[in-house]
Amino acid sequence: MTPGRRFWHIAGAGAAFQAGSAAVDSATVMSALVHQLTASPVAVGAVPTILRLGWLLPQLAVGYLAGRAGSSMPFYILGAFGRTAAIALIAAVLGAGALAGWPLPALGAATLALWTVYAFLSGIVGVPYNDIVARSIPSAQRSRLLAIRFFGGGIVALLAAGIADRLVRTLHFPLSYAAILAIAAVLMLSSSVIFTAMGEPGRSGPPRAAGSFAEYLREGLETFRSDPVFRRFVFAQWCGGAVLTAAPFFIVAAGALGAGLENVALLLGAQTAGALAANPLWGWWGDRRGKLSLMRAIAAMRAVPPLVLLGLLAVPLPPATAMPILLAVFFSLGALANGVTIAVIGLLMEISPADRRPAYSGYFNALTAPAFLFPLAGGLAVSALGIWVVFAVSLAAAIAQAAFVIRIAPPEATTS
Repeated sequence: MTPGRRFWHIAGAGAAFQAGSAAVDSATVMSALVHQLTASPVAVGAVPTILRLGWLLPQLAVGYLAGRAGSSMPFYILGAFGRTAAIALIAAVLGAGALAGWPLPALGAATLALWTVYAFLSGIVGVPYNDIVARSIPSAQRSRLLAIRFFGGGIVALLAAGIADRLVRTLHFPLSYAAILAIAAVLMLSSSVIFTAMGEPGRSGPPRAAGSFAEYLREGLETFRSDPVFRRFVFAQWCGGAVLTAAPFFIVAAGALGAGLENVALLLGAQTAGALAANPLWGWWGDRRGKLSLMRAIAAMRAVPPLVLLGLLAVPLPPATAMPILLAVFFSLGALANGVTIAVIGLLMEISPADRRPAYSGYFNALTAPAFLFPLAGGLAVSALGIWVVFAVSLAAAIAQAAFVIRIAPPEATTS
């Protein structure tokens, strides 16, 4: 397959997945679903924690296995089709439970259990995706590729948000959410088929793999000690995990400020619109000014949404006045979420040696995984102190992330 066709296969698959993942967004749809099923702040905080830990933890083992196998596509197939099946199962359970009148707490427990399966299967995808994309697309086109992925996915997600809004307002809960998740499963299945259809590109040279898993772990610790760019990037990502402490509570705070959970689809639409509008900027910035420059800018801007929410909680406004501000906050959350993803994936590819890229992805994600326990801790903090505390933590973490990223020296780009 020609490089041009690979570019559009990857972009198309990414767009379909992006639209599907927007329909199961952990900070809006899934948080609102779990909140209504369980009425538990801890359960709400667990939603993004499960997603992030599930995404990160398998990657250490997958990085080793993919490096040893010399092939990444089989791991992608396992994770991509597996996570699609998990979302379809959540939709089926919610639909069956709604029709049979199952207790909401039982549906909440089943949803969280299947969400955990989805998260861990998704984590299998991370290493092979980075490896295949980096071998398929030169560095100077990667930010543009990711921006097109998010742009195309955003257009489809806007349509999905409109459908979700109609479903939430016309179908009884939780049947409405079952329908939304079924749409997500169809989009994710399309993504998996499009990506795997292009096949795996060849390598410019043989991969460098450790002889045993113990040796692989020792090499990871040595990489962390000896590579200052990698080490500071890990620290910055720890702070980035702490920024997400507030992620599932933006929608809860919006309800407390008078927006009402029935407006979750409207806020999701604003978030999707923000992601859509910012993509051309992030794509241009990452390819023209560098992935590190983009990472620095995004890290600084992440302080704005929690700061605004702290202001709204401190000085409550009438719902009619607060709603436009909340829409602007969710717009910026969408824009920044895409920017973070483009910057982190791009910078990780840049700092990873071509012959050790699966290993670097595995090391990076395993080392940063514990940071994504913060949203779960945020649920406990909200129960004890009130919702304001998670936005204060998020604000402080954004400032700290910006400080670490500023200290990262510009890496030499890898092109294969």
